[in-house]
Amino acid sequence: MDRRALLRATAAAAALTLLPGAAEAAWTRVLAHTARAGTPLAPARRATVEAIADALLPRTDTPGALDVGVPDWIEVIVAEQLDAAQRDTFLAQLDAIAALAVERGGAPLPTLRGEALARVMDALDAPADRTLPAVRGYARLKGLVIHGYFTSRIVQQEV
Repeated sequence: MDRRALLRATAAAAALTLLPGAAEAAWTRVLAHTARAGTPLAPARRATVEAIADALLPRTDTPGALDVGVPDWIEVIVAEQLDAAQRDTFLAQLDAIAALAVERGGAPLPTLRGEALARVMDALDAPADRTLPAVRGYARLKGLVIHGYFTSRIVQQEV
């Protein structure tokens, strides 16, 4: 899927992911390196977020999601904008994404490349069952990645 098709498909959902003030406040905290209310993303979950962010918006002739700090922004959102129940659900969904990657790709998501990564992304983008926790979590994560990317200062000012 190219970047333009991805953006068209998720723009409406991403626009509703957060209130604009919350997105800006989260970026302010990321850029200032201020302490967060906990770090909800254990290393394995953080690696899943990074792998998905990079797969969705890789560096091309413009900065990618990792270049602008989207995983840091997502961590602030998860820590400070989601209530405990929402956070627990989202974290369980990240675990389900990781399990699906091993099942479909044969290895942990952060290590997948090429055809193996494409199989996992296809399973998440065009699933047979949209109610699976991995699929629901991926939809939410994709919205967060896109929203975080386009609300970042780098993208707004330089891209």
